[in-house]
Amino acid sequence: MSNDIIIEELNTLLRGIYMGIRSMEHYIQKTTDDHLKEHFQSIQLEIKENAQKLAEQIQDLGGIPADDEGFTGSIHSYMHNMMLPKDSDKILTDAIKGMENYGVEYSEELVKGDLDPESVRITKEIINTSRKHVNELKKLKKRL
Repeated sequence: MSNDIIIEELNTLLRGIYMGIRSMEHYIQKTTDDHLKEHFQSIQLEIKENAQKLAEQIQDLGGIPADDEGFTGSIHSYMHNMMLPKDSDKILTDAIKGMENYGVEYSEELVKGDLDPESVRITKEIINTSRKHVNELKKLKKRL
């Protein structure tokens, strides 16, 4: 597989990661629960670290990394923010669903193609981080 195709796949994943960062920002702004807010801030920091790793890999492959979620992502983000409730339980439900559907499942589908070994390693690390976040949020939801 050519680097151009790998770079495009990684940039698609990176734009999705930026959507995750923006979603965390929405949750942080909407929740009134300080403990939940701190948890979302911690998750957001890890997502930003993953975005940085992916951007560096894209550069190492000779590409230019995406720097935002793209036009479609920004529209989705705007709609998400407008429809998001302020109730902590519903916010957690939304976050879990988003991370399972986009952070894990969509990311796994996206990177099924042939990637170079380092890109595979990085994307698996990112997906595993998303799985960890889903599990953390599910535990937090049970405590509410």
